[in-house]
Amino acid sequence: MLTSLIYALILETFDSSYGTVAATLPPQIVAQGYAQNSVLTLGENRAVPEKITRSLGPVVEAAAVFSVELESGTPLLSTRIFDRRAIASITKLVTAMVILDNHKLDEVLTVSNNAAGQEGSRMWLKTGEEIRVEEAMRGLLISSGNDAAVALAEYDAGSEEAFVKKMNDKAQALGLKNTHFSNSKGFDSQYNYSTAFDVMVFSRAAFQYPFIRESAHTQSLEVQSADGSITHKLETTDELLGDSDFAFRGLKTGTTPLAGESFVSVVELYPGHTILTVVLGSRARFKETKIILDWIRRNYSF
Repeated sequence: MLTSLIYALILETFDSSYGTVAATLPPQIVAQGYAQNSVLTLGENRAVPEKITRSLGPVVEAAAVFSVELESGTPLLSTRIFDRRAIASITKLVTAMVILDNHKLDEVLTVSNNAAGQEGSRMWLKTGEEIRVEEAMRGLLISSGNDAAVALAEYDAGSEEAFVKKMNDKAQALGLKNTHFSNSKGFDSQYNYSTAFDVMVFSRAAFQYPFIRESAHTQSLEVQSADGSITHKLETTDELLGDSDFAFRGLKTGTTPLAGESFVSVVELYPGHTILTVVLGSRARFKETKIILDWIRRNYSF
């Protein structure tokens, strides 16, 4: 009876107070409640990965970690998954989904001075440049372009502020109770936050978009303005693409002073077994992601 009540709590009360309650529950109870009841499971009646050791988990310094097998919906590792945190450019996955929900890739936008002047990571758009949505989206997802994020937001809604409302509507539609956006880029703000659990939810949703999957798996690319007069060389911010130890398929990096190093990765660990791992607040996100995946490979039977 107690277990059923805990499951109900896990499913129905994902709010700020639940994060405090969940932190007091045994990790295996949180995991069981998620695995047995989650509507996020990709398939039905899939074999569930089985823990084969007594290891409590890998030693990493990340503030929050959540690793899930997508095919069965099974949580494999969870640490402080309901703590609200800054998530930096991982925010751009929601920006991308909103754009793809509302626009065609061959539409053309004009870059404003505001968009071109954004600080941080950029694809180096020029003021007045006309560029297709597709190329701006590549810059958003491959090079994590803040200029692309604002240009796309302004094109869609007239202003970044108006676009943010659509982002929060998307978060609500995905059932995210501990997520709020205040900008399309992921800049630090007390009003731009999520949790490792919610990041898992919207990252899984984003990975279902073919364009996002393809872009997130691209290491480098040259794109041009609509008239072909300007070329942008895009380089991925994901250092693990092409890794020799694991078959990484993306997904998104993020770094700000408040968020620290963050990373959402998707790895085909074995054929038919895809692992999505969220690492927030790390000082070595790529190294720690590989440590987590190695631990999963050694401690679970698939």
